Amino acid sequence: MLHWCSRMEADSQISSKKYAADISSIKEAQKRISSYVHKTLVLSSETLNSFCGRMLYFKCECFQKGGAFKFRGACNAIFSLDDTQAGKGVVTHSSGNHAAALALAAKIRGIPAYVVVPKNAPKCKVENVKRYGGQIIWSEASMQSREEITTKVLQETGGVMIHPYNDRQIISGQGTISLELLEQVPQIDTIIVPVSGGGLISGVAIAAKSINPSIRILAAEPKGANDAAQSKAAGEIVKLPETKTIADGLRAFLGELTWPVVRDLVDDIIVVEDNEIIEAMRHCYEILKVAVEPSGAIGLAAVLSDSFRNNPAWKDCKHIGIIVSGGNVDLGLLWDSLNKAEP
Repeated sequence: MLHWCSRMEADSQISSKKYAADISSIKEAQKRISSYVHKTLVLSSETLNSFCGRMLYFKCECFQKGGAFKFRGACNAIFSLDDTQAGKGVVTHSSGNHAAALALAAKIRGIPAYVVVPKNAPKCKVENVKRYGGQIIWSEASMQSREEITTKVLQETGGVMIHPYNDRQIISGQGTISLELLEQVPQIDTIIVPVSGGGLISGVAIAAKSINPSIRILAAEPKGANDAAQSKAAGEIVKLPETKTIADGLRAFLGELTWPVVRDLVDDIIVVEDNEIIEAMRHCYEILKVAVEPSGAIGLAAVLSDSFRNNPAWKDCKHIGIIVSGGNVDLGLLWDSLNKAEP
């Protein structure tokens, strides 16, 4: 039986750590964005449960506005601005989902969004930015190029920078997922979350462990971009010289605001191969009947992996929440990947 402490006791345990966000800022975010975001549904599948011998609960952020969880944080960040700040617009750099989310939230508020997008961003995500009225400025694929061009755009526009993950309001907005999920399925003892820059898992971990300190938070990460796993092992932020993975949304590195949360509150990081992600996508399509991008399928890939199933440390993980982070999949890339994966 899990021990559930009082909310006041749990809140003090997390807030005393002085992370970028806390349960109070996450609850404030929920109030701020509740009229704009979808309360996404939770799906389950007896077939998928039988594959791993656990109860799985899929929090479908692929059904969120903009097709990904990113709208929560973007919406919270934009509606946290006062009118003077918002007047000159917002600026960000992103490979796709945050860019689209910021463009949509800015459109709702009626302010401009300037989005620096790397040239290798998936076409479907670029089209989302355009659809929501974001003004695209192209950069090279490297983080250095993205940041340099973003700095230039900030100087030219005077807009407010909304970082994809290294931002208090972004983290707080993403944390509203835990508030919903643990209300929808209170018996969850473990949550598996994709990790990249760390905004999602930071918000989810802070909120979940404030509600239930005994809950386990596990990160899922592709082997070709396993900087978070390396960072946990090294005890400091590790940045890779390059990343190579089908999960285009998981190529960023941890920031100074997200790293302390990952270091302290994430119990472990499960690293999976791209072929495992592709197989998990197939299961999502064929069994759950849900369109999921690679980054969104990685949680299922992790729970089905040998490294998780054969690890005695996680034998008591019986009720597992899986954050399906997004559904903006490049269908051309998907079909190619599935064909290559055929035996």
